[in-house]
Amino acid sequence: LYSIETALMLKEQFGAHVTVLTMGPLNAVKALKEAISMGCDDGAILSDRAFAGSDTWATAYALSSAIRHFGDFDLVLTGERATDGDTGQVGPNIAAALDLPLATYVRKVNTLDPEGKTITVERSVEEGVETLQMPLPCLLTVVKEISYPRLPTLRGKKRAKTVEIPVLTAGELELKPEFLGLKGSPTRVVST
Repeated sequence: LYSIETALMLKEQFGAHVTVLTMGPLNAVKALKEAISMGCDDGAILSDRAFAGSDTWATAYALSSAIRHFGDFDLVLTGERATDGDTGQVGPNIAAALDLPLATYVRKVNTLDPEGKTITVERSVEEGVETLQMPLPCLLTVVKEISYPRLPTLRGKKRAKTVEIPVLTAGELELKPEFLGLKGSPTRVVST
C-alpha cells in the first residue's frame, strides 16, 4: 500500500502511468482491483501452477520478466518486504535481475527530475538518514513512513469493476521452467 501511495503521489505531480503487478493465485486480483480503485491505471497478475513454491529469487525472476513484458518504465516501486516471509529480498532481487540502481528503506522522495532523469530520496539507515540521488530508471523499496495510503474512491471502485486484469502465465512470459516454483528456488525453509 505504501508503494502504491507513493506511485499515486508521483502520478499526481508528474502525470505518470501506474501499473500494478502481483504474483499469486487468481483471487489476488482483488488486491489489484483495490489498487486500481485507489487510482492506479492498470494491473496484471502472474498466476500459474508453475509458480507454486517460489522463493524470493524465483518470485523476483518472474516479476522482473513481467516488468520487461510491459516495456519502458522510469521507476519500479515495491514494499520493503512481504508480510509472510518478511525477508526484504524480492525488491532487491528484481533490481538485480533488471540491472537497475537500487535504494532500500526509502522513507521520502525529495525530488524527481523527469527531464534530467534523476530522483533524490531519503532512506533510513542504522545511523539515521541517508540522502541519495539516483539515475532513472531505478527501483525503490519503501517503508511505511513514506506516506499514508489513501482510501479507494467511489469513482475508482466503479472503474475497478470494469477493468480487465490480464493473467500472465509462465508460458506467456517465456520463463525458463528450471527457474520457477519449488524446483527453481535455490533456498529451502527447513524449520522455523
